[in-house]
Amino acid sequence: MSSKQEQKEAHQTNGVVLPIMAVPVDCLASPDRQQLMEPSEFLEPDGEGVEVVVLDSQANAKGVREEDALLENGSQSNESDDTSTDQGPEPVSPLKETSFSIGLQVLFPFLLAGFGTVAAGMVLDIVQHWAVFRNVTEVFILVPALLGLKGNLEMTLASRLSTAANIGHIDTPKELWRMIMGNMALIQVQATVVGFLASIAAVIFGWIPDGHFSIGHAILLCASSVATAFIASLVLGMIMIGVIIGSRKIGINPDNVATPIAASLGDLITLALLSGISWGLYIELEDKAYVNPLVCAFFIALLPLWIIIAKRNPVTREVLYSGWEPVIIAMAISSVGGLILDKTVSDPNFAGIAVFTPVINGVGGNLVAVQASRISTYLHMSGIPGESSGLAPRKCPTPCSTFFSSDVNSRSARVLFLLVVPGHLVFLYTISSMQGGHTTLTLIFVVFYMTAALLQVLILLYIADWMVHWMWGRGLDPDNFSIPYLTALGDLLGTGLLALSFHILWLIGDRDTDVGD
Repeated sequence: MSSKQEQKEAHQTNGVVLPIMAVPVDCLASPDRQQLMEPSEFLEPDGEGVEVVVLDSQANAKGVREEDALLENGSQSNESDDTSTDQGPEPVSPLKETSFSIGLQVLFPFLLAGFGTVAAGMVLDIVQHWAVFRNVTEVFILVPALLGLKGNLEMTLASRLSTAANIGHIDTPKELWRMIMGNMALIQVQATVVGFLASIAAVIFGWIPDGHFSIGHAILLCASSVATAFIASLVLGMIMIGVIIGSRKIGINPDNVATPIAASLGDLITLALLSGISWGLYIELEDKAYVNPLVCAFFIALLPLWIIIAKRNPVTREVLYSGWEPVIIAMAISSVGGLILDKTVSDPNFAGIAVFTPVINGVGGNLVAVQASRISTYLHMSGIPGESSGLAPRKCPTPCSTFFSSDVNSRSARVLFLLVVPGHLVFLYTISSMQGGHTTLTLIFVVFYMTAALLQVLILLYIADWMVHWMWGRGLDPDNFSIPYLTALGDLLGTGLLALSFHILWLIGDRDTDVGD
């Protein structure tokens, strides 16, 4: 408040209008504070005292309140944190985590998620030979799109609830129940719509190259996709809620464990459901053609119920109206990856790619989802999306600032990137020991595979650093918008780079080692 401001007339005391002195806050902390507060300078001629009201700036008062609330709610803040307002322009990270603690918390869920993707790869390697996958090859296009639902819905749900847990918005049973009901209804709406749109994308992508269209196959794809998306989202959503509540109670950062666990079960459950449902509906296609339309109609008829429930919660109501763009665009991106998978697996020379696709896609998506969720929580602890904050200073970071700065998010990016090689080595050994796939793990194959995996994760972590800050600066909540895009890009990059690796290996003559045999 400027010293040039005039004294203003204010409230009355005992019928006398007393002036309010506008005193700069800085003056109160100066050595001359006693001189400023000397009572003789504020006496009326008749000796009566004059009330002095010191007006602090609204921004400083708000800052003190926000910081006090942050330190009260932040489960991992140190008791020795400085709560004064003289900290300087760069806020201290509320997450006091070392590289070791980050790695330790992420490692177990990461390995669990990886083994889930290995299991999904083994399942895909087996079911690719089923009649429904051979005769209705568009089902392969559904695979990345539906597996991507864990990024579009479950990981977004996990990130949203992790942020709410970290900032103390689900500490009371009433808040927790309201958050659970609204979010479960929301993901059912999103799953049904995305499943329906994914089937349309699969029909279109399958029709364009071949030029033929089957109404029976189209309805089969729709029924399989909608039913798989609905059931998988219901099961995984309930698991996510349990994981986040448990993590909060035992003192683990939910951001580090929720999204990998969602992915660990998500790939396996979704792929198993898709295979089983599509196989069962394919059997009924000839004798009971009415079954497929009934399945579609049943799940679509439930939409109004879920919409009504989701609209009752202010948080989910906002996502219900504005959260469709990332989910639908992410589904389209994943479907392009599915088209690549369809054309690659359909070639007998590259059938071996099926077992590795869920693994490389899943690992990349898991790691970038953890990073995006951490950055989002970090920003949420400083304010609201769109609010000017020192935590979101850059819109286009350099690779050095993303991976080599002293920032806590840069530290976590390094930890996550260093998990790629040892993690994939464990997963490849597991596939080999279980005699899965059609590919012998030679040294040259491992080198090409690791190159593709490292390049995928490197690109994803850099894009995540830029995208989350960019969305925050535009007033968009990264919990709802960033993870669908990032996991879909992970699917596209993983499938594309893996297919390219298989083609290069084939061209350089690595055929004698059973690549694609």
